[in-house]
Amino acid sequence: MASWIFLRGLSRESGHWGDFVDIFQAHFSSDQVVLLDLPGNGVLHHQSSPTHVPAMVEAYRTQLAQRGMAPPYHLLALSLGGMVAVAWAQSYPFEVAGLVLINTSMRPFSPFYQRLRPANYLLLLRLLLPGCNNAVFERTVLKMTSMGANTSVLEDWLVLHQRHPVSTRNTLVQLLAAARFAADRRAPLAATLVLASKHDQLVSVQCSLALAAAWRSPVQVHPWAGHDLPLDDGAWVTQQIAQWRVINLS
Repeated sequence: MASWIFLRGLSRESGHWGDFVDIFQAHFSSDQVVLLDLPGNGVLHHQSSPTHVPAMVEAYRTQLAQRGMAPPYHLLALSLGGMVAVAWAQSYPFEVAGLVLINTSMRPFSPFYQRLRPANYLLLLRLLLPGCNNAVFERTVLKMTSMGANTSVLEDWLVLHQRHPVSTRNTLVQLLAAARFAADRRAPLAATLVLASKHDQLVSVQCSLALAAAWRSPVQVHPWAGHDLPLDDGAWVTQQIAQWRVINLS
């Protein structure tokens, strides 16, 4: 039985995995799936977010230790979560058995304008300004990150927003931590699969392609999904992992 740790992105929580958890668990029924929230997000929204990615790694490691969960772990991570997963695998190589990195980006492999597409700068600024109501915030985020989600997803996200509001300060701290982070050029020891979306409107697909090329890791590109690939096509993500796992993790 493998232990899969799911790590979300900027200001998102474990609840944002939505139906993907069930899709994944149905396919890998003998594996354990663990959903963690970064301090500042989800059930930990009242806490302060770590200011650096390595500190985020330590926060997650502490949570797993408190649950009595020993490594090795398989990390499935989206966006900012991918940076945390890479830092984890590079700092503690014997704790991480496998990496699935979804629409992530990091220095030194990609320039800033690919890591966050310039078309989003003004939109993000508006979301962080006082007076932005919950509905506008979540509707805008959904439009930036999904190419196929329905209205029920927006309703679910609004519930999460009201239940676990993320402060502007914590969002900015996480954004700054992501901007600061630079991975080691050397590939992690863990087997790594890179998944990306051709029509990601938030992060250029070139970031995933550059990372995979630098580390000589397998990469698969979805033809129509947005940044939140597990939301748009969770079955495709699971299928890619299953095929990769037969070769790399058996």
